[in-house]
This record gives sequence, structure tokens and C-alpha cells, in this order.
Amino acid sequence: MSAITDLCKNTAILAPLAGVTDLPFRLVAREFGCGLCFTEMVSANGLVRETAKTLDYLKTCPEDRPLGVQIFGADPAVMAEAARIVGEHDPDILDLNMGCPVRKVVKTGAGAMLMKDLPLAGRIIAAVVRAVKRPVTVKMRAGWSRAAQNAVQLARIAEDAGAAAVIVHGRTADQGFSGFSDWSVIADVKRAVGIPVVGNGDIRKPSDALDMLKQTECDAVMVGRGALGNPWIFQGISELLAGASLGNRPRLAERYALIRRHWDLEVRHRGARLAGRSFRKHLLWYTKGLPSSGRLREAMGKMTDSDRMFAELEEYFRLLEQTQPEIMT
Repeated sequence: MSAITDLCKNTAILAPLAGVTDLPFRLVAREFGCGLCFTEMVSANGLVRETAKTLDYLKTCPEDRPLGVQIFGADPAVMAEAARIVGEHDPDILDLNMGCPVRKVVKTGAGAMLMKDLPLAGRIIAAVVRAVKRPVTVKMRAGWSRAAQNAVQLARIAEDAGAAAVIVHGRTADQGFSGFSDWSVIADVKRAVGIPVVGNGDIRKPSDALDMLKQTECDAVMVGRGALGNPWIFQGISELLAGASLGNRPRLAERYALIRRHWDLEVRHRGARLAGRSFRKHLLWYTKGLPSSGRLREAMGKMTDSDRMFAELEEYFRLLEQTQPEIMT
């Protein structure tokens, strides 16, 4: 069994999410049993230039383990040098982003654009594997488009180049995050290679993780957008994988208490001023789907002062507890 599957037995992996999976978010996910977390994707060029903003992505702490760091770039030599820099921070896993469909990434030849140039992708993987003594994984999409699905070919190249595992998102790059993830692609990759395969895409509730494992026979599952405002998903997946039934969903008071804990972590990590900007999206995710939450989110969206936002939020939860105390969120 490889390092990556050893690290995520009976649980799920937190995907690298740009602008989201910073240290506070990862610590919250771990609180609910997430077995392995990845950083936001980090620019290889930024690492080599040692820009302060880029190096900030590598901030961690002893409780933030095991940890994977994901890097992106399109030059084998630069990626190898960036990998050596990351290795000095002692990550458990180094992941190569070959699936990001965002325009500012693909226009540089990185991310999912590498699925259009498999020989270059192979040279990058081999260069990074030679540069570090950490397990190297490769995250990819099904392909660039439905007419050009080549995840199986890239996975074989990754295996031949020495990758320890591959992570496959079932959407194509041109889908972005629309439509549905095609899990059959994950199954095809699993049958094609001998290294572990992690499945990714459309795990929005704990039972989805079990369904993916059964349908694709992948070795582990990775949760991305399904964890936004819902770190309880990791606890639910762990329970189901252990053969237990799902526990109760969090009550209103538990949800509010977690929001406050997450906020405190943000302040500790960024300072109050920057936390006020970065945490707004989490407030929207944590309250999505709750009764009358649309009006709350609209009001908070217009506020710039964090004290006002939390006053509004506290009043919302107080009234909800009075009027609908039986709600399980």
C-alpha cells in the first residue's frame, strides 16, 4: 500500500481549492476527521522567485498533518526547483496540478493545458520525482474536452515517470465545474494503472463517497466543493466507511459555534483586517440552505465591518433557535 492510501484509510482527502484551503480551513476539516489535506495550488514560478505571497501558501503547523502541497507550472526545470523548495518545508506529499481549467493558469501552459501536451507533462513529472524524496502525485481531469479524454494515457505516463498516485476529476477541462463528473473515467484509470487512484468530483454528501468507491474501485476519494460550509462531510464519510450509520446532522448551536471557531483561526492566521475580507465567503457557505438565509447573506454581503457581520449573524441564529429549535442543519 502506498503512502497516500496509508494516509487516508477510512476517511476522505480535502482537495486543493484556490482561495479556500488555507491553514484555518484545513484545521477545521481535520477537526471532523479529514485524513489528508492539500494546500491551495502554489505557483512554481512564485516559489522560485521566493515571493512573500507565494511562500505564505506553505504556512502550516504541527496539527496540520499529514499535508500535501500542490504546485503548478509548465517548465520541467522550474517545477523541479519549486519542488525542492517545497521539500524544505517537509510536506508528506507533493502534488502536480495538471487539471486546473482556470484561464489565467491554462494560458501559461500549466494546469489542464498540460493534458494537451502529454510528452511535456511526462517530462515535468519525471523532473519533479527526481528532485524530491517525497511521494509525488498528479491531479488531472478526464481530458481537455469530451472529444479528447486522455486521463488514462496521462495516468500511465505518470506511473512510468515514478508518480506514487494519480488523482482524477471526472470532468473535462472545458466543462469547468458545470455538468456532472463522469466517474467511469476514474474507473478506466483504475483499471489501467497499478498505482493508487484517487477519485474526485461530485462528492456532495457522505453516501456519494461510498458510491464512488464502489462504482470505480478507486483507492480513496477527494472532496472539494462538497466541503464548503460543510466540514461535517468528512465525519460522515468516516462513519460510513467504518460501517456505522450516519450520526445526527449538526444543530444550529453547533453550526454557529463552528463559525466562530473558524473565524478565530482566520484572525490568528491573517489578523482581523485581512480575515474580515477572506472570511466573508465562508459565512455565505456556512449559512446556505438555512431558513431565510438568503436575506441574511444579502445583508452581510453589503457589510464591510466584521463586528456588524457577526452581530447580524448572531441575531439570525438566536431568532432561528427560538422559532425553529428542532432544525438539524
